[in-house]
Amino acid sequence: MIDFERISQYHENNRIEAKRSLGGLPKSLWETYSAFANTYGGILLLGVEELSDKSFQTVNLPCPEKLVEEFWEIINDRERVSVNILKKQDVTIQTIGEDRIISIMIPRADRRNKPVYIGGNPYLGSYRRDGEGDYHCSREEVQTMLRDREERTQDEKVLFHKDTSVFDRETIRRYRTYLEDIHTGYDWKQYEDDQILCGIGAAQRDEEGLLHPTAAGLLVFGFEDEIVREYPYFYLDYQERMGEKGLTERLVSNSGKWSGNLFDFYLRISGKVVRGLPSDIHRAVREAVANCMVNGDYLGRGGLVIVKKKDDLRISNPGSFRIDIRDAVNGGKSDPRNALIARMFNLVKVGSRTGKGVPDIYQVWEKKGWKMPQVKERLQPDRITVKLPLYEDNTAQLDERFFGKYQKYRDDLINYVTRVIQVENITVMERLALDRQEAEQLLQQMEEEGILMPMEGENGYRLKI
Repeated sequence: MIDFERISQYHENNRIEAKRSLGGLPKSLWETYSAFANTYGGILLLGVEELSDKSFQTVNLPCPEKLVEEFWEIINDRERVSVNILKKQDVTIQTIGEDRIISIMIPRADRRNKPVYIGGNPYLGSYRRDGEGDYHCSREEVQTMLRDREERTQDEKVLFHKDTSVFDRETIRRYRTYLEDIHTGYDWKQYEDDQILCGIGAAQRDEEGLLHPTAAGLLVFGFEDEIVREYPYFYLDYQERMGEKGLTERLVSNSGKWSGNLFDFYLRISGKVVRGLPSDIHRAVREAVANCMVNGDYLGRGGLVIVKKKDDLRISNPGSFRIDIRDAVNGGKSDPRNALIARMFNLVKVGSRTGKGVPDIYQVWEKKGWKMPQVKERLQPDRITVKLPLYEDNTAQLDERFFGKYQKYRDDLINYVTRVIQVENITVMERLALDRQEAEQLLQQMEEEGILMPMEGENGYRLKI
């Protein structure tokens, strides 16, 4: 919840929307409801206006109880709103001074309810939130949300128009070698490749007994040109930028020099990605790479990109989170976008299917005393990026000399962020004449105090809701 006693210090952003609403419930309210539900969630304030300096000012709603009653009537009408994801306690009447306003807390919708839309057509009535405003979803964004709401994951689809000639047999041979080394209790040699492919979900027979690849099988074992025919935006890219000259090593799926599929890609980079790193983080790094592959939306744009630098490792894949980011970090929930791919990798001890992969990574970094990982979600196109810092968090060493000036830095930054909506680390360094570590310590301390919050999908901080 926001601090209603300090409401004048807030302003509209990607999580807060204010509407004056003296003429009744505004039509744009429902666009914001759809946008918050389809993005990160947020708080909608009725009886609040944004002034020219972007600060909030309350106005007295003459009869908020009537507006709340009308709100519940509309949101429960399936011809006007696709789904009601709110609970009674999410809509409250607040008294601020002599004014009464309405607060509506809108959570991020479960993927099974997306897209949340107004009217009877998801392609015409779906919205999302980007920056300070709502925007109408493109057809591609709506189709992505409709795909993600299905119980069967995307990679379970059987591609009846293709046969097993799409598979790279050398990749299958390598996969079998891993199976035999890990699961030593079976006589794997008694099984033909096609039997193995059916057993792990990479292929399926039709009514006539002909074998066809599944989407997962094509992505994991297929030739790159065959994959691209089914997934036009499919692209795998591993980069190393370890020196002053920039790019020092690169592996891409469309080079024509190797198969270009997911399993071959993993085998080729699993040694490179941990090369030169402490051995106690190798497993966590490989877990992060596998997690990216399992959750990628291969019909989405941008491809799967991994960039290794001296100071950090960035792993990025197309698609949005199917669960809340906080649930992913805390663990206990597992909802992979590609369940069959997850199973295939898990059979050779790559990746986790228990929902503990991301929190395990955080625990490893915390134990190392390194700067904690960052997980960000971006829109247009949908994209998830995991940043793994590869250096120690030395901010504790600054405490003694930094503490005396912290209060002044803190107050100056609050005033500044209130005016400019968001702030980046580099701006903090420039305005307050701080070095990188001091700026990061200041922002981290203010986040821990509940003053600032990192912006999801963007680089920077905002005042916390």
